[in-house]
Amino acid sequence: MNQRGASRLEWLALLGLLAILLAMIPFVRETAQELVGRVYNRVDDAGELTDFSVMMRGVTVAIAAVATFIGAIWLVLSTNLGSRLGFLVVGAAAFGWLTIGGILFTVYAPRGIRPADIEGLNALQVRVPAIAMAIAAFILFVMFVLALDRYERDVAE
Repeated sequence: MNQRGASRLEWLALLGLLAILLAMIPFVRETAQELVGRVYNRVDDAGELTDFSVMMRGVTVAIAAVATFIGAIWLVLSTNLGSRLGFLVVGAAAFGWLTIGGILFTVYAPRGIRPADIEGLNALQVRVPAIAMAIAAFILFVMFVLALDRYERDVAE
């Protein structure tokens, strides 16, 4: 432990512990469920979930997945490599994986509905988001690899 006190990760753990303890109080738990229900359980006149609720569920799942999977890997690597080097290794690995995924999607997708069946889009236009993701992820991958190289040179000196 450093001389400054608790680290950011320790503060985050304490906040998580506090949230768990507060969730045991019925009033706090019911209030939180009501607030969450206002966002995720909106229904229209027909009784169906609104597009906003469905979108918010998807956004929440995507953010939670990234935070859980990449964050867990970073946490393990930071215990062995240190915080900065662990972040650089995880960043390079994540953006390298996204680059490969974008290239594979560009080459092999879509396998479901044919591009002619997608209203107003041809085969290339369907692949534009995947191409953009692959290019952006490749640029970030190169930036992380260069940062790793610079970090190793600074440590060696």
